[in-house]
This record gives sequence, structure tokens and C-alpha cells, in this order.
Amino acid sequence: MDDLYRELIIERYKMPHHRGQLDPHDISYEDENPLCGDHIRIDLRVAEDGTITEAAFSGHGCAISQAAADLLMEAIIGKHLDDIKGLGRQDVLDLLGFEELGPVRIKCALLPLKVLKAGVYGLGQSGIKIGDEEL
Repeated sequence: MDDLYRELIIERYKMPHHRGQLDPHDISYEDENPLCGDHIRIDLRVAEDGTITEAAFSGHGCAISQAAADLLMEAIIGKHLDDIKGLGRQDVLDLLGFEELGPVRIKCALLPLKVLKAGVYGLGQSGIKIGDEEL
């Protein structure tokens, strides 16, 4: 791994830019990786046109999961919910500066994406409302 990316991960782990909770929020979802105990919650505020206006994460875990969550929050602000549905594994690896990760570490890196997509798709909820419209 390139030293620049290693430094970025450590910096975002120690001083994240998007850590916190949004209250009120339009979308919120949380989950954990039972193998390592990493836990992520993601809150989003969404404009009526489906554009993400604010994003925050909270939780605990290793440097990779926390840095991935912070970088992902930064990357999605200003994007439409439909764009989020198209994000994948390689998008997260690119944010972190990895070409590939081992099987254990990849679960850490992808936990924030899993939580984000579950929230956007409304898994575990009766319905997500943006303004007066239910998605």
C-alpha cells in the first residue's frame, strides 16, 4: 500500500470529517460486522429531488472501516440516491487507495457501503420518506 494512502486512512480514522449523527435525518441505518465487531451507523439528509445534502456516520471499528465510512460520506454529498445504488466494491477500494484487500479486511472496508445501500434501499424499515413522498 502506498504511504500516501496509509497516511490518509490513519488521518481519517483519527480526525474524521463526517463523524456524528444527523437529527433530524431522512435516512438512517446501522449494521455491524459480526466477525470483528465493527459497527457503523449512517444518517442522511435528502432533498426532495433525491439529492443527498448531508451525510454523517457514527460507530466504532478498525481504521479501515472508519476511514472508509468517512471518505464515503464525503463522496456521496451532492449525489442523487440513484447514484448511490450504483456504487460498488471498487468505488470503496478506490477511495481508500487499494487495488485489493484480503478477505477479512475487505469486509471492514465494505461495511459502510453495505450500511449506506441498506439505508437507501430502505431495508429493515417500513418506508423511507423524503418530504411527503415515500420511496
